[in-house]
Amino acid sequence: MSPSKKTTRPAPSGNGSKPRNTRAPKALKKSRTRSPEPASRPAKDSPDSSFLSTLGEGIAPYPLREGESYMNAAQKEHFQRILTTWKQDLMEEVDRTVHHMQDEAMNFPDPNDRATQESEFSLELRTRDRERKLIRKIDEALLKLETDEYGYCERCGIEIGIRRLEARPIATQCIDCKTIEEIREKQLSG
Repeated sequence: MSPSKKTTRPAPSGNGSKPRNTRAPKALKKSRTRSPEPASRPAKDSPDSSFLSTLGEGIAPYPLREGESYMNAAQKEHFQRILTTWKQDLMEEVDRTVHHMQDEAMNFPDPNDRATQESEFSLELRTRDRERKLIRKIDEALLKLETDEYGYCERCGIEIGIRRLEARPIATQCIDCKTIEEIREKQLSG
């Protein structure tokens, strides 16, 4: 080799050899080796994940059939199952919170630790209060199911729709009436 000639490294071939110092960053390596999410449940970011979480564990969306009457016995049973499962889940969460607060209640000597505990308990209690109101709405929906009023808009009386009720089982208004109500609220508040 003459001193004026530079040597170049050959491009990597398909035999697995790599040029030196060309490692992929750790983050890239992790993303390549990451296993995909199981196909049985939707990814967290998918639009179906919130829909299925409303239906409850193990409850499939209602299969709509051509010419089927609205709020027939099968549909009522479907929504009865959704509402009772949802209520059960909320009641279990309330019980867990009560036990957690009883078990974790300590009198910390440090004021910062006491303040942290108080703020955690306050947040949990606010969440449970919202859930208590939700349980009341679920009970109202279950009562409407028994009296054949469930699934119809309180304002205009038309059908709310199966898919809307599956997304929000405690809905009391059709999408049009709810949209109008939200527009009015927005105009009054702003």
